[in-house]
Amino acid sequence: MTENAPAGPAAPYDAVVLAGGAARRLGGTDKPAVRVGGRTLLDRVLAACADAGTTVVVAAPRPTARPVRWAREEPPGGGPVAALAAGLRLTTAAHTVVLSADLPFLEPATLQRLLTALQDTGADGALLTDADGRDQPLVAAYRTAALRRELTALAAAHDGLAGLPLRRLTGALRLTRVPDPLASFDCDTWDDITDARARIREHGHVLDEWISAVKDELGIDLDVDTGVLLDLARDAAHGVARPAAPLTTFLVGYAAAQGKGGPEAVAEAARRAAALALRWAEENEGDPDGSRGGPSAPDAG
Repeated sequence: MTENAPAGPAAPYDAVVLAGGAARRLGGTDKPAVRVGGRTLLDRVLAACADAGTTVVVAAPRPTARPVRWAREEPPGGGPVAALAAGLRLTTAAHTVVLSADLPFLEPATLQRLLTALQDTGADGALLTDADGRDQPLVAAYRTAALRRELTALAAAHDGLAGLPLRRLTGALRLTRVPDPLASFDCDTWDDITDARARIREHGHVLDEWISAVKDELGIDLDVDTGVLLDLARDAAHGVARPAAPLTTFLVGYAAAQGKGGPEAVAEAARRAAALALRWAEENEGDPDGSRGGPSAPDAG
């Protein structure tokens, strides 16, 4: 079974992130801890699956930007099939997203596309394909029952799961495929890391990447209209003074936090501050040297 399915509402899900492995092509470096855009590869993947009911990371525990559950395969280093089985023991949802920990461009919308394809096609799994059309089974959504069924069969047939290649598992499943060259991009080599770091600094990506990194660093889960804030910063810089731009946007954020704190509060505070900046600019334009008083100004006498 292949191709995309029509869009529909995505199902609730758990996530299993495989963050072990030897990273031999990176010289044994702790790959999940490598930073791209100021965030570790693991934290970037965890941000993409933040909507999961339970997120299990199969690896030795380490600091992460958000809380997760930890699991280890038996034996340690036993490969992706054994790691997946270890992670699944801690999940309960009917659908499980399975991810590697080296996907710098994974987004929540990608996971929703996979879950929707899985739900609408009736397949056992929906996985991404890369730029060359190759299956990426570690960027995929699966029916949890199907995974458990095949893992049980494999364990019985091979006296355990250690060392088994992932294709032994996925080859027994009915799969649908979702092409996505960007989200499926993984970092296997230092060249891949360099390419990823360069891409997020391109003009069309750098602002979104920076905002995502700051929100992740500060623990903020808030989507706002960045265009509104940029317009406000421009008006404050031009109508008042350049240093007014960052200070004004800070005060808008502070005011929003004192109120409802949501996107609507930010938008309303930005609207009011922008109107003030425009009034300030109009006043200066009408009275460049500040010498003219309004109707209530005292007489010169």
